[in-house]
Amino acid sequence: MPEDARDRILLAAGQAFAEHGFEGATVRDICLAAGANVAAVNYYFGDKRRLYIESVKHAHRSRVEQVPLPMWPAGTPAAERLHDFVDNMLERMLGFGQPPWQVRLMMREVLQPTDACRELVEDYIRPHFDVLLGILDEIVGGRLPFAELRRIGLSIVGQCFLYRAAGDVVGMLVPPDELAAVHTPRRIAEHVTRFTLAALGTGPVIGGDAADIDPTSPSLKAVE
Repeated sequence: MPEDARDRILLAAGQAFAEHGFEGATVRDICLAAGANVAAVNYYFGDKRRLYIESVKHAHRSRVEQVPLPMWPAGTPAAERLHDFVDNMLERMLGFGQPPWQVRLMMREVLQPTDACRELVEDYIRPHFDVLLGILDEIVGGRLPFAELRRIGLSIVGQCFLYRAAGDVVGMLVPPDELAAVHTPRRIAEHVTRFTLAALGTGPVIGGDAADIDPTSPSLKAVE
């Protein structure tokens, strides 16, 4: 557990808010879990609402630190970076096994936005989205307006977000053997990348044996 009282409170608050929501989590229980005095919340954060906002931002920052964006060497093809970006996003969203509390807290905020959502978007989500837009702009050679690039970027995010927000429904729609074989984070990343490149007219038309998709294959690099 972090030694700094502020960090301990943030950690305890994030877990409590993820489990019980803003209304259900109490400052007293948070401070008890953090081993801190109740007055510490006012001292470090001002009030419970600011504590909530900071805990949401802390959760997202922690998740990004756990699964940082790749550091691409100069000259890495845009199609390869698109695949890596999607793969990274899916790993942050889906994690391994049960979603960590950071993901649960951010899901609460995305589905039921509060004041924290705007700060989360401006401080963390928008910079990542801008990276995606830059990759897409390079793939299409600057020929599309940014309004269209944003729609394409949101379509990519939406495909990935479906598996986090409606994973149980996906499990009801897809046969178990197909779910285990095709709907893994790695395979989803391959599909979303190939789907996007095909839609942009810079990759092969969707079809054939999906099991043979290789994100490093020449077909994904054909855009270059």
